[in-house]
Amino acid sequence: MAEVLLDNVTRRFGGIAAVRELSLHIGDGEFVVLLGPTGAGKTTTLRLVAGLERADAGRILIGGHDVTRLEPAARDVAFVFQQYSLYPHLSVFDNLAFPLRSPARRLPEPEVRERVTRTAELLRISSKLDSKATRLSGGEMQRVAIGRALVRQPAIFLMDEPLSSLDAKLRAELRIELKRIHEVLGATILYVTHDQIEAMTMANRIGVLREGELVQIGSAQHIYEEPSNLYVATRLGSPPINLLPAGVLPVPDAPAGTRTIGVRSEHLRIGKANGAAVQGVVTRIEHLGDQNHLHLTVADHRLVTLIEAHADLAVGERVDLALARPLCFDAAGVRLGGS
Repeated sequence: MAEVLLDNVTRRFGGIAAVRELSLHIGDGEFVVLLGPTGAGKTTTLRLVAGLERADAGRILIGGHDVTRLEPAARDVAFVFQQYSLYPHLSVFDNLAFPLRSPARRLPEPEVRERVTRTAELLRISSKLDSKATRLSGGEMQRVAIGRALVRQPAIFLMDEPLSSLDAKLRAELRIELKRIHEVLGATILYVTHDQIEAMTMANRIGVLREGELVQIGSAQHIYEEPSNLYVATRLGSPPINLLPAGVLPVPDAPAGTRTIGVRSEHLRIGKANGAAVQGVVTRIEHLGDQNHLHLTVADHRLVTLIEAHADLAVGERVDLALARPLCFDAAGVRLGGS
């Protein structure tokens, strides 16, 4: 494995900068996730590291070597795509072995078998090695696609939303598997997704992208609790953060210049109506099993928060509200009073 450095990298398509002066350091053995919506520059960043796109400016270093102008085959990277892209006429074993038998890095057959067998055990697909790729489930196909990258033992793994085409149950299972594999191998991974749950559960650090710019990077907890601006605050949190104009709910210690108050579930205290200065009305309750989404209106503004599954509340009921340590933002959306 190796550390990776992007130094002021820019990539333009016509007059549009898909990636803009992006600087990012990925430590040896680190799992970094780039999070952002479609068009944020996530996949372009991966393709720049892989050499599938050429930077218009800046440098890319892998393991201390400048690879900015090197061809993809010379960069020692492995790419896992969103689609499985398996060879349907080959067995699982031969799909996994394919990168090791290519002319560029042909290995002796005993070593090929040893690597494939070890990778299959790691991915828990040893029983499928003789099966054709077309006879696999979606989750098994994606494990083979990931395994085809693992057998390479590259300097860095690049993963482009590899779980997005799976159903919710399989996504949850493979999130755990990918994190386990990372811990076992100590692999350097750059992973991109628009799914905040994937980012928060797998990453050592999360980088939030917007229109090709790296807005903020840090641990999942830091990004969640200390967002640098409104854009970052809205990327993480379920239910999403509530944004209210200053003054709708009293915040005694709000910094000067506060225009927007960000209210997450843990910032809101809710109780039976008992004459508090601020009250809301329950408009809807969504039952989720272990907890509920509670929808409220406060002075014609809507809020959504979490409550216990068996909380004694009903639609139409008035409740007392209080805030504890909400997030404050100025007119430009910049966080005020953060650490």
